Amino acid sequence: QVQLVESGGGLVHDGDSLRLSCVASGGTFSQYAVGWFRQTPGQEREFVAGTSWSGRSTHYADSVEGRFTISRENAKNAVTLQMNNLRPADTGRYYCAADRKEAWEDFVMNWPSNYPLWGQGTQVAVSS
Repeated sequence: QVQLVESGGGLVHDGDSLRLSCVASGGTFSQYAVGWFRQTPGQEREFVAGTSWSGRSTHYADSVEGRFTISRENAKNAVTLQMNNLRPADTGRYYCAADRKEAWEDFVMNWPSNYPLWGQGTQVAVSS
């Protein structure tokens, strides 16, 4: 199984951009479905974006559609989340999650319970 480390969070203003990275070690990350989730105090962990192992299928929460892009960087054993036009409602701790798949299992998973492997998270704060 791989180990996951997120990076790229920070404090930005309304309308700014951030690029988060999830780097895997201990295995071939291109064999894993990957999701990004975020959480704020007192709230459930929320699906943000996901990609199938091949990268051919992606899915986004309605709240981020058109602003965020999830991409695979297989040469770096990484998955990124490009976040544009950030809003205060995007504030939270962002987590990368993964699950190893077989070749025919080329689909996106939207629920935290679907993912056995998680990173430690990275903080994102968007001020007005």
